[in-house]
Amino acid sequence: MPIKLKNVIETVAKEKNVPEEVIEKALKDGILLAVKKEFKYKDKDIKVIFDKENDELKVLVKKKITPFVEDERKEISLSEAKKIDPNAEVGKYVEVPLPLEDIGRIAVNVAREVISQKVSKVERDILYKEFKKLEGNIITGTVRRFEGNDIIVDLGRVEAVLPEEEQIPTEKYKIGDRIRALIFKVVNDDSYTLFDRENRKRLIKVSEPPLILLSRTHPNFLRKLLEIEVPEIQEGEIEIKAIAREPGERAKVAVYSHDKNIDPVGVVVGLKGQRIQNVSKELSGEKIDVIEWSEDPAKFILRAISPARAKRYRLLPKDKRIEIAVPKSELSLAIGKNGVNAKLAHKITGWHIDILSEEDFEKIQKLKTK
Repeated sequence: MPIKLKNVIETVAKEKNVPEEVIEKALKDGILLAVKKEFKYKDKDIKVIFDKENDELKVLVKKKITPFVEDERKEISLSEAKKIDPNAEVGKYVEVPLPLEDIGRIAVNVAREVISQKVSKVERDILYKEFKKLEGNIITGTVRRFEGNDIIVDLGRVEAVLPEEEQIPTEKYKIGDRIRALIFKVVNDDSYTLFDRENRKRLIKVSEPPLILLSRTHPNFLRKLLEIEVPEIQEGEIEIKAIAREPGERAKVAVYSHDKNIDPVGVVVGLKGQRIQNVSKELSGEKIDVIEWSEDPAKFILRAISPARAKRYRLLPKDKRIEIAVPKSELSLAIGKNGVNAKLAHKITGWHIDILSEEDFEKIQKLKTK
């Protein structure tokens, strides 16, 4: 009676979440390889047949019909050959079924190896395609362990890496914590070169691909959080034009609405600031300035240095630079702690911004007119 494998294939396919055809082919290829290794046969001398309908696996070995059998692996007597094929003749070949006990032993061993090798590769490819489609979206997982300063996050069927460079500096996690992050890169490889905040290269490695990289510092993490919190963004009534972040400290978001009846800043901030507070809370208190985008660069830049108020400015389009005068009392506010406000204004507008007190601005202008 031939070996029954249908139930085995169905079970493994279900457990591994891969198509039955993949398991079937992998097992056939594996058994073929094992038979070759075990009995020193060549590919042309072996045939593995799986009759799915009747659930029968057969391994046929080509043997030469000879009057004197010297090598049972490769030769068969005429009398034995005629039991298989009545038209058998000396000097010709016949396909002989491999003994059931040999097939059974080989099949069991091969099943183990194939599942851990060939099938796992297919499984990894499926996982890669599945998570590649999620690239750029937010996902929730559980902190599983730490590798150096990197956090390994359990996503259920696969683990992901939240590199140190992609973590908000002020945040601390412990094993078992729930964590939300952006899937910013998925590669079907066991390593990826990451650039840190100083633009230095660092190799991120995993034991098995795919490599799923997460981020809580990426501007698109903030973008996606806003899309979740503000339905008007998802519906297209409000457009996020640009985002700049200093993770954990401050962020600026430029928003715009084609409908003049909609106040994009007010809608995004929400009643009593509730919407933006919810997003800020997810980012460990990161302060978020929401400003209205304008195609007029001067108007946009002046809004970008908020909460400081500009009194005068001088636009230098050729150099893509602007000089801004603010009240002396608001100079530190315009620049921000450690220069963060000015830095973010530069990032979100793409312009070089010189922030000066009104007195210094006046002196510079007088010198330029002389």
